[in-house]
Amino acid sequence: MKFSCKTADLLSGLQLVSRAIGTEQVLPILQNILIAVEGKRCTLSATNLELSIVTSFEVSIENEGLITVPAKAILNFVQYNQDDEIILETSEGTQLKLHSKRAKAVIAGEAASGFPTIVGIQKDVTVNLPISPLLKALNLVTFACARTTSRPVISGVFMKMEKGKITMVGTDSYRLSEYKIDVPNLISDVTCIIPAKFLDELKGVITLHRGREAEDKDENGKKKTSVENVDIHLGSQQIEVHLAHTKLVSRLIDGKFPDYAQVVPKEKNTTAVVNIKDLLGAVKRMHYFAKEQSNNITFTFNTSGIHLMTKQTQIGRDESTITSAVEGQDNKIAVSSTYLIDFLARLDTEEVLIEISDKMHPAVFKIPADHSYLHLIMPLRMTEE
Repeated sequence: MKFSCKTADLLSGLQLVSRAIGTEQVLPILQNILIAVEGKRCTLSATNLELSIVTSFEVSIENEGLITVPAKAILNFVQYNQDDEIILETSEGTQLKLHSKRAKAVIAGEAASGFPTIVGIQKDVTVNLPISPLLKALNLVTFACARTTSRPVISGVFMKMEKGKITMVGTDSYRLSEYKIDVPNLISDVTCIIPAKFLDELKGVITLHRGREAEDKDENGKKKTSVENVDIHLGSQQIEVHLAHTKLVSRLIDGKFPDYAQVVPKEKNTTAVVNIKDLLGAVKRMHYFAKEQSNNITFTFNTSGIHLMTKQTQIGRDESTITSAVEGQDNKIAVSSTYLIDFLARLDTEEVLIEISDKMHPAVFKIPADHSYLHLIMPLRMTEE
């Protein structure tokens, strides 16, 4: 195997696929990246057996072939290489030589025969999605998923495809996020649970891809055409996502997602539209005291606005009043400052709508300008109780 390529293309590909390499691998070869060159392209692959990422880019090939090398070793050489092009070639079977104008290295690799085969899934359903709403959904949903494996079904995002719409839901039992994406041509009626870790990596891959696109220009210095859509393929047990020349494959989570609709309050007795900057600033300040008492902040809604208060602790207490047009009944509820900060920091709008039923039911948060999103936080015990 021998080929040459742009350093930037190789680095971008290595950074993409290395996201599939975990810190603890059962098989040592899973710490490696598979490099395969054929035709006019180099294909890089990595897997941890749960998640696989494959990407390719154009190269100049002298001899076709394939090899696996430790991800950390090749990344270390490429990311600190200042030359525009790199030549890669194998020698003595499992050694990879890398050299450029001012640098060279030899990396001990392993035969590709020991690397797991990444097989494409049997595609039952395929949908084409615009990147922008998908990226927004990932940002506003996956953070609410459970990060433990004690209940696998809530460690993933529930996705429901129905005519003209995709609904994505994440919950850890204490908070819940729902986002709906309009897909006019969608006719499928499918539900599945996608691992949140997979969607986090997808979000990272999209971000890296967009960053690379911003730097990618043709010979005239003009920005090349960007990729605006992704293809999502669903099988009975797997999901496969295609973004330009990059592919991500993962297993789906088997099980039944909770009937989350019954948790959403059916009525609202109090509503308030609040400036996010004001609310987030107050909650961040009050979190210093709130974290001493289960992150508890009590919200009191009345005609003068919203009054926030922490419980009394050994180090003190804090309170704040935020101006807001409150409609409906006077009301109170206590919620987690940690969950509030986690949620509010992700919003890119100026205002958030808060809906309260009573102190026993979840607080519901919506974006006034975007009816596609809903977030709720379960209540805590009130300060005076």
